[in-house]
Amino acid sequence: MSPIALPSHHAAVLNGPKDLVYQERTLWPPQKGHAQVAVMSTGLCGSDLHYYVHGRNGDFALQAPLVLGHEAAGIVTAVGAGVKNLVVGQRVAIEAGIMCNNCDYCSSGRYNLCKGMRFASSAKTFPHLDGTLQEHMNHPVHVLHPLPDNCSFEQAALAEPLSVLIHASRRASLASHQTVLVYGAGAIGLLACALAKSQGASRVVAIDINEARLAFAKTQGFADDVFCLPASPKAKTTEDQLRRAKENADRVLKVFDEEDGFDVIFECTGAEPCIQMAIHTAITGGKVMLIGMGTRNTTLPLSAAALREVDIQGSFRYANTYPAALALLSSGKLANVEKLITHRFPLKDTDRAFELLARGSDEEGRMVLKVMVGPGSAS
Repeated sequence: MSPIALPSHHAAVLNGPKDLVYQERTLWPPQKGHAQVAVMSTGLCGSDLHYYVHGRNGDFALQAPLVLGHEAAGIVTAVGAGVKNLVVGQRVAIEAGIMCNNCDYCSSGRYNLCKGMRFASSAKTFPHLDGTLQEHMNHPVHVLHPLPDNCSFEQAALAEPLSVLIHASRRASLASHQTVLVYGAGAIGLLACALAKSQGASRVVAIDINEARLAFAKTQGFADDVFCLPASPKAKTTEDQLRRAKENADRVLKVFDEEDGFDVIFECTGAEPCIQMAIHTAITGGKVMLIGMGTRNTTLPLSAAALREVDIQGSFRYANTYPAALALLSSGKLANVEKLITHRFPLKDTDRAFELLARGSDEEGRMVLKVMVGPGSAS
């Protein structure tokens, strides 16, 4: 008897720095408790880009070929044994992290800190778990989330980065009528602005070094006001850097006419000078949320934080946020959120999508914010 021929599909496979191949692979059926999803839209993010350009993201280096992508949505095409809550044809958002569901962090609802977490598209664990830049993927059903009827695949792909901000806002206890300052006007920073507005912040402002992004933030209603931080030569000493951070922070507060500072700071750049400034631009008793991941070791003006009881809090990924993110994305409360998606590519051109994201602007000089890949990116 001849062996049964299994169907195949395609994936964008990263073998090393800028070595990405559009490859045919066997399409395996979903196992028990899993569903197979036809991936319709995947948003590219900064960690994906680090892997593409450098073959690593921080300490996590490729040890084997890896499919990137973790901001995604699609259509269920098959279900494994025991699956009762999803059916073929159902539209879902894909939560990329697979927690162990057996540790203290998972049982306490903080599964983003699970030590056994396997995250699709990350090289942290080995064997690596492939991400969503493929035509189909099999994934546990407990991290597949049904889409509201009026939520598109592109919007659902934004649920992943939006979840990062929902988690951070919960840790910050963000409340209505608070003032919010966002460092960084990339996709994450703009989502931070949008979320703060949707939750009733009395004022939302943004800082960046990119005039085009700031202009977009203001004209599209993400931020009430913006400030472009002028370029300056690199500080020669730590003391010079800390002094300059305080001076720049004072300048920011003066420009925004917020002498006492802002209630909540979302630091989305990971840049050391911005983290230092964030402490000085927070109000006494305020909160600084560290969201951006950039500088590994940072010198901080801790006395300025301690004497004014400014809380500095880390925020890592998310937990129990997807239903809230999808509800918010389909509610219309995130004004112009779809305009974050500036470019779209088919899966076979994933390498071109990454090259565009790395450049930051296209051939016509248009700014790149969020790049979507997949057949449903225009739906």
